[in-house]
Amino acid sequence: MIYDITPFSTLDYPDHLSAIIWFGGCNMRCEYCYNGDIVFSKGSKSVDFALEFLKKRVGRLEAVVLSGGEATLYEDLVGFAKEIKDLGYKIKLDTNGTHPKVIKELLDNKLLDYIALDYKAPLEKFYEITKNKNFSSFEHSLELLVKQNIYFEVRTTLHNDLLNVDDINEMINNLKNKGYKGRYYLQRFVENVKTIGGVKSPKSSFNISKLSSDLEVIWR
Repeated sequence: MIYDITPFSTLDYPDHLSAIIWFGGCNMRCEYCYNGDIVFSKGSKSVDFALEFLKKRVGRLEAVVLSGGEATLYEDLVGFAKEIKDLGYKIKLDTNGTHPKVIKELLDNKLLDYIALDYKAPLEKFYEITKNKNFSSFEHSLELLVKQNIYFEVRTTLHNDLLNVDDINEMINNLKNKGYKGRYYLQRFVENVKTIGGVKSPKSSFNISKLSSDLEVIWR
């Protein structure tokens, strides 16, 4: 079910006016996550409610972002995306990549125009940070997207006490070895907010001078 709808955004889909559909529920419990209300929610709004909203915004908005939580947990995401496409919208998916079969089905049906893939941590720290053991599923999604003719970005939320520059360089090396050639986005941890893992502002520093140059890194 849907937790909420952001009716208008100029940031979440590059160069497009979009609405954001927030799906309740997530299969991760990331230490730094500040969206606990969404993660632990089953959602109270129906897809019919969302579609009625989107019908009223045809001609005003260009795109819809499917986010969460984790949107791929929704059992009929493909059917929902088809209805959104029928309204003429572009679709962006924000995902942690742990449901590659859903992503593949969306791609096979040509329902996605843009994907943001969250790379949470290297294998050695993946469970520690996410409380999820499906790193192999994430890698499957990454490999799938590299092979597809679709623009996608990879992004990581950086909390200096959880991930250091060696971790990020390992992740960059993995991305390069998998054939990823796009930009790698590092998102700064949002401070002074309540997080699922109770983490506070980082005490460690991040030595940017040691950051790998094998991919173009963009800071957010």
